Amino acid sequence: MPAVTLIRWIGRHDPGLRALRRAGRAAVVMPAMFALGDVVIGNPTIATFAAFGSFALLLLVDFPGRTWSRLRAQAALAATCSVLICVGTLASQSAVAAVAGMAVVGFAVIFSGVVSSVVAGATTPLLLSFILPVALPAPAAQIPDRLAGWDMAAVASLFAIALLWPAPARDPVRVAAGAACRAVAARLRSEVAFMLAGRPPAAAAEHEAAIARSDEAMSDVQAVFFATPYRPTGLNTAARTLVRLVDELRWLDAVVHHGAPRPVPAPVSARAYAVKLSVAGVLDGAADLLADLRADADALHASVAGLDQALTELERGATGRISDDDAAPSDDVVSALDPSFRAQELSFVAAQIARNVDLAAAAERRSWLDQLLGRRPGGLAGPLASAQERAGSHLELHSVWLRNSLRGAVSLALAVLVINLTDVQHAFWVVFGTLAVLRTNALATGQSVLRGLLGTAVGFAVGAGVVAVIGTDTTLLWALLPPAVLFAGLAPAAISFAAGQAGFTLVLLILFNIIAPEGWRIGIVRIEDVALGSAVSLVVGLLFWPRGAAAALGEALAEAYASSSRYLAGAVRFGISRCDAGAPQMQPPTVESTRAAAASRRLDDAFRGYLAERGSKPVPLAEVTSLVTGVVGLRLAGDAVLDLWQGDGGAAGDREAARRRLLASADAVTGWYGDFAASLAHQAEPPEPQDADVLAGAGLADAVGRDLRDGSGEATATAVRVIWTGDHLDAARRLERSVAGPARTAAREHAFSRSPGA
Repeated sequence: MPAVTLIRWIGRHDPGLRALRRAGRAAVVMPAMFALGDVVIGNPTIATFAAFGSFALLLLVDFPGRTWSRLRAQAALAATCSVLICVGTLASQSAVAAVAGMAVVGFAVIFSGVVSSVVAGATTPLLLSFILPVALPAPAAQIPDRLAGWDMAAVASLFAIALLWPAPARDPVRVAAGAACRAVAARLRSEVAFMLAGRPPAAAAEHEAAIARSDEAMSDVQAVFFATPYRPTGLNTAARTLVRLVDELRWLDAVVHHGAPRPVPAPVSARAYAVKLSVAGVLDGAADLLADLRADADALHASVAGLDQALTELERGATGRISDDDAAPSDDVVSALDPSFRAQELSFVAAQIARNVDLAAAAERRSWLDQLLGRRPGGLAGPLASAQERAGSHLELHSVWLRNSLRGAVSLALAVLVINLTDVQHAFWVVFGTLAVLRTNALATGQSVLRGLLGTAVGFAVGAGVVAVIGTDTTLLWALLPPAVLFAGLAPAAISFAAGQAGFTLVLLILFNIIAPEGWRIGIVRIEDVALGSAVSLVVGLLFWPRGAAAALGEALAEAYASSSRYLAGAVRFGISRCDAGAPQMQPPTVESTRAAAASRRLDDAFRGYLAERGSKPVPLAEVTSLVTGVVGLRLAGDAVLDLWQGDGGAAGDREAARRRLLASADAVTGWYGDFAASLAHQAEPPEPQDADVLAGAGLADAVGRDLRDGSGEATATAVRVIWTGDHLDAARRLERSVAGPARTAAREHAFSRSPGA
């Protein structure tokens, strides 16, 4: 039963058999293309580029999505690689051009990954298509042969992806998000039923089970989302619409948790519960559409319309309460409106989720001609504008992605300079060795150097033994090539980076001994080249980023909190100007919103780098995640306030007292988060969280009573928006307590001032 045991072992170490699928295809295509170029055509250049093209296009990239989407992405990748081969060949004729070209292409390719996870996933094959020709100097007359070999591999890769063990269509983030929507919807329904029944003990266990299922589903979303080294979004329209879906789900979960029934029974708000049930319907509709983006969206539209109606009834009930309770104490008014605010906050996040899912479905349902011509659903920016926005958000010196791009470009350019100065054999492997071991910081790079050299040495030892036994018998070498390729493709994912290097070295020994038999000596050259490339990578890592991902995460957190709190304050000031016709009218805080979004993207990349970095984490991951999620809460609070006032034309009358109260509260919240950001940046103790400002809430209600309670429907609707704006600020104030604890732990452990494990 060894075969069964092996299959089970691979299944445990390669979930979904993705690595085995890629390796199996390469084991068929790479030897076939190499044989076509070497034996049939008899051209070593074509054979070499066909072999490495097959390796790059089948083992180093794995596009997600449906088969047709994968084939389009693969064809675009092959075409781009062909251009880079031409440029690399021309640049190889001059040392200066080779070094400069490697720097420019290296930076452009690595940095362009910030606009799309599809582009980021193709970074290595793109770089390889330039490294191979630029490190093997040749005249322009060789371009046709080089292109012929690479294009043979490209065409074969298309057939392999479509016909050889086709991968099932997958979008793990979308699947997990759909499951989370259903789980939260079930939790809301369970909560409403539990409360309306009077909290019967018999129903408590079922309600707790619904809560547990919801928590588990949200944990799954977060785990899938952060399982990749880059934010899983693409340039295609449907993918871009879902870019904030996970952030919105995380905040939805936080809102649901905060709005859960308290141990002390509270008055039942029928209208608030109606909104919660409507939110559950919207989430179920979103889940249905996420399961099949090409399905009809009428059910989702109907559920959103139902939510709007329930929200209108909620607001009408709230305004009626203010108008009817003229004699009620101010704090009673605020308390009475609290359930309505919780429902309104919940409905806002659910509506945002529904809008994103609806746009994704509309984009997916477009005809092939509309997709080809780039015709977009209304309300969505084009790919170029979206790419410019994402790239622009990382054109900051403290951006992790920018640092990695600069460091990678300098490392690769330096490696090309070294091979031009030293005239080493098989110079390509110096540059590829640099690329292979480059990691997020000097410490991790050093660890990769050791693993890479160890794997290469093992591969050389095995390969040398094979070559010593076989000698120059090319028939046996051809027979060993497919299993060697299979192992080289599977080993990095199923075993280790070092095992992958060993397998790759074995493949190289076989390839080069088929083309030009050199025996075991080629292995020695391979070790020397990788050692030289690894040294380049380590030196540049030490020079460019000695502190590592932890320090970058601290900087990104500080910046994100500062910019998001400024955005929230700007949204409140905009709302204040809308509630008082006599106040100067302000424009929406577009600049602050853009800066907050850019800081959030940089934080996402820094957090992924922190997760990927090896070494001990002095602060529990759950606490670091809480700090990251806090930024989402601040941004969505700003979005919610903006949405609250965006369509409101303002009300007549003097609202000075209400405006002063809101402005003071906004300044207090912004000031606290400014100090909090500074404490993160300097690894200092965070400020003490502010207590809930009950007096401010009562004062706001007093101001509403004096300024806004004039008996007209418009005035009382504005009054409710004023109080709800204050509630959003109070939610940001409550968030202080949940982020201050993790920040205090981080400061005590100096978690963001050094590399883990240093």
